[in-house]
Amino acid sequence: MAITGAADLLATWEAGLAEAPTGRALLLHRTARPDVDATTLPVLPVGEREADLFALRRALFGERMQVRLGCAGCGEDMEFDLDAGEFARSLSGPDDSIVRVEQDGWDVRFRLPGVADLTAAARSADPRAALLARCLVSAARDGADVAAGELPVPVQIRIAEAVEAADPGADVTLNIACPECGAATRAELDIASYLWTELDTWARDLLLDVHLLATSYGWSEPEILALSPLRRRYYLELCADV
Repeated sequence: MAITGAADLLATWEAGLAEAPTGRALLLHRTARPDVDATTLPVLPVGEREADLFALRRALFGERMQVRLGCAGCGEDMEFDLDAGEFARSLSGPDDSIVRVEQDGWDVRFRLPGVADLTAAARSADPRAALLARCLVSAARDGADVAAGELPVPVQIRIAEAVEAADPGADVTLNIACPECGAATRAELDIASYLWTELDTWARDLLLDVHLLATSYGWSEPEILALSPLRRRYYLELCADV
């Protein structure tokens, strides 16, 4: 993964200000995977996207992720650190985007859902049926082809289990024991939202730095952004000493 420059990151942030969370997540994924066509990213397995975003977070802001969570038992705030690099490695994308289920004469091939599939299915009156229809590659019973709507519930359950096993990174759930009362609290870790919050803070701080340096030295924004973070910080310290 190439480290994105400050100007490009600011452009991503600016574009994301007008987007809903799903649009911001896609912008971040484009930043993480510039080697992949933008139209392909929304249909990649969800776990692959999560791994990409954890890797991007590591590249931009380092390994350590600070998380704050309220205890479900006593309500106390819990603060702890997570390792972005460890998550990126453990959530590496699935080896194959197609899972196969064979049961009682059924032979089903199913594509691991991507974000676009989940989003479209959620808008349907029957999300499960919509997801089956979108991601079903083929289904046959005793050699005869059948449609998604003909799959019995036990086979649908087996498909769901196979998908979860093949793409465990699609659902990153934390299970934290409270140091005060010992109760376990489960919470989903939304890396896209977490990373966007960090990017938003970084961008606003950087623009303040640009304002201060432009005011003091008369430099343009591109000239200031072309400086390394270390040199920008040094010039800011000089401004404070004046």
